[in-house]
Amino acid sequence: MPGTFEPLPGGGASVALDDVEISIIRSLAVQLLELIGPGPAEDEAPADPLAQLFAEGPSEPPSDPVLKRLFPDAYRDPETPGNPHEAAEQRAHSAEFRRYTENDLRAGKRENALAVIHSLNALTPGEDGPAVLELTTAESRRWLGALNDLRLAIGARLEITEEDDTDDFYRLPDEDPRKPMVMAYLWLGGLQETLVSTLMA
Repeated sequence: MPGTFEPLPGGGASVALDDVEISIIRSLAVQLLELIGPGPAEDEAPADPLAQLFAEGPSEPPSDPVLKRLFPDAYRDPETPGNPHEAAEQRAHSAEFRRYTENDLRAGKRENALAVIHSLNALTPGEDGPAVLELTTAESRRWLGALNDLRLAIGARLEITEEDDTDDFYRLPDEDPRKPMVMAYLWLGGLQETLVSTLMA
């Protein structure tokens, strides 16, 4: 049965996680970090904070389908490109927007994944049951961002769209090779939902 986040007095959230659950989330967060890639090395980063803010990033969308889901184009819908002139304008706007935002987006996703890993590393599972993870409100928001990114990544690998009925995934036979990934996707969704409810309480 998936764990659920519960509110802490004074703000924040807590959830009980066993060894297997801790290992799964940590492993997925590490894989997400590897996919997003490292940040700029200290000797490559601009010394001027203002220059760093406007440092240019990539202008083309990523080729990997997971990264495409994590860093989508801002100004065009690939399903409805419109007329050729309009599509060219949207591509140009998307490239410009991506050039000045993707580095920051990657940094934010990297920090969220690292926050998850650090908080799990600090846990000491109890001998008689699961460990209880306690998060501040700020840490909870980082977890929420990371859980969302993990579900987007798994959803992209499974080719899940917003229109897909996830109830069908509960009925997958055990021998289906997608089953472990689907169960992780659904479990993370439950965690995400209860964390949202906790933060809105």
